[in-house]
Amino acid sequence: MCGIVGLFLKNATWEPHLGCLLAEMLVTMTERGPDSAGIAIYSAAGGRAKVTVQSSDPLRDFETLGEDLALAGIEAGIRIKSSHAVIEAATALDRLHDALAVVRPSVRVMSAGYSLEIFKDTGLPASVVARFDVRAMGGTHGIGHTRMATESAVTTLGAHPFSTGPDQCLVHNGSLSNHNNLRRALARKGMRFETDNDSEVAAAYLSARMAAGDDLGDALAGALDDLDGFFTFVVGTRTGFGVLRDPIACKPAVMAETDDFVAFGSEYRALARLPGIQSARVWEPEPATVYFWDRQNAA
Repeated sequence: MCGIVGLFLKNATWEPHLGCLLAEMLVTMTERGPDSAGIAIYSAAGGRAKVTVQSSDPLRDFETLGEDLALAGIEAGIRIKSSHAVIEAATALDRLHDALAVVRPSVRVMSAGYSLEIFKDTGLPASVVARFDVRAMGGTHGIGHTRMATESAVTTLGAHPFSTGPDQCLVHNGSLSNHNNLRRALARKGMRFETDNDSEVAAAYLSARMAAGDDLGDALAGALDDLDGFFTFVVGTRTGFGVLRDPIACKPAVMAETDDFVAFGSEYRALARLPGIQSARVWEPEPATVYFWDRQNAA
């Protein structure tokens, strides 16, 4: 099962409402995955390094985090959202990441980059959305996932989205058959894994391809040759948004596009309440076909 949603905004006047729109889409997919949920929000990059972390004991880990980072030489702004905290600093991303590993080795990194924030947890999508106040978030594009666990434990780390590179994330509906071999090959190249979820391997594969010079569209095209199994991917980068289904395309998917947005849902009902959907071009993504939009290039 599992439910996937995605929204890529073309019209900047919609950006303050991204979280509200995406949250509504995600909650509509509750029946497809009631055990955990997550959402990735992209905003216009402001040049400050940004890391989102999760803690099993937020009071312990977050209360003096700003002061401890300052002692490590990093002046950071911190926004606490339930069990997550978003840390921003005018420094190199690697430096912020390394400082966090020293001053708070107990926290788990959900995402890192300059525009991406990821919030995910166990529980019903409506509960997760409320916990992190997703409806109040603005941004340029985002993706979400509500999970029915079939291949790994129901945990926060096992929830989607998965982020394995700066400002990169992926949500997945399906199952990969060659993920263990691929995991070993990627680990030899230096990729690190936090879970046994096959979706994290797919995310790492795309990150490795993009680190080697591919854009998102090329990386998705490579997945058709290198990934075995059945899958629907919705992925994001700092400026891009992509969709890919395997050659059989047995998992449901529907897309819609207007002058204002591109939207994805596992079912049409996830899109049904978007403003302007009545005049949208609506279609089912073709098997083995890369759909790719980027804010830096023509759609």
